[in-house]
Amino acid sequence: MTEKKKFIIGSRGSKLSLAYANHVKNLLIKLHAQFDNNSIEIKIIKTSGDIFQNKRISDIGGKGVFCKQIEEELLDSKIDLAVHSLKDLPTQMTEGLCVNAVVKRNDPRDVFLSYSSKTFKELKPQSKIGTSSFRRHAQLNLLRNDLKIISMRGNIDTRITKLRNNEYDAIVLSLAGIQMLNLIDQVKEVFTVEQMLPAIGQGAIALQCKNDDQKTLNILEKINHKETYHCIQAERALLEAIGGDCDTAIGGLAKLSNETISLKSELFSNDGKKKFEFQSSGHFREAKEIGYKVGKELLKKAGSDFTTQGN
Repeated sequence: MTEKKKFIIGSRGSKLSLAYANHVKNLLIKLHAQFDNNSIEIKIIKTSGDIFQNKRISDIGGKGVFCKQIEEELLDSKIDLAVHSLKDLPTQMTEGLCVNAVVKRNDPRDVFLSYSSKTFKELKPQSKIGTSSFRRHAQLNLLRNDLKIISMRGNIDTRITKLRNNEYDAIVLSLAGIQMLNLIDQVKEVFTVEQMLPAIGQGAIALQCKNDDQKTLNILEKINHKETYHCIQAERALLEAIGGDCDTAIGGLAKLSNETISLKSELFSNDGKKKFEFQSSGHFREAKEIGYKVGKELLKKAGSDFTTQGN
């Protein structure tokens, strides 16, 4: 039996996932004297989302496809900590697990990439624009209805390669991922949150562990970014209130100023043609209640134009 057991972080194997995992590893080393480079190991775990890259996420099990196998390793105590992009986590937390800590949020906005056009506005009519997101599809259609919006899957490198090979005239990605991989020189334009309200949890890194693993919970408490955490509580409660899944075209962004949290949201009808908006604010300690309130108001506004897909 070894004297010192390594602390194991579970991560997907994509460049972005590993960049997130290494970022968390470095934070742990910086803030905890018990850790050094040799005492933390990053274990790559292949998920269904990585295996079936040519299929729509909704066709292979929805939001949980990037988490399920990693969560199973957590529950089996094969890893101590799972590092996820928060927007990949299902709305309902897996029993026995929790996210009680998050890393400071990166820029949550969306970006426009193209080799044929300097801006989104300058794209020629009928240009092909790639995205995997129902939310982005609906938002792009509202901004311009003369483009061909085509579904695309794959990691950031794969998508940029497809763009370079002229399979698409433009693509839309998350700025947070682009920044994490030092690919900011590829960006032609950053969308404002008024143009494209980000996905719930976009730009946030979730730190997941077993809810009875007090040792790991104590370790994570020190690296938890409280402002991000309160904002995420509001956004996730909003998603839960509407019964949202990966097919739901919804945007939501919470911001904390002094002690007031403000949550802005928009929900699209099932056909993506109508947009319903609501925002609310209150004390940050009521973040979840604000999220539930906003979700319920959105459902009221949408009425029969929005139904969840059996969720």
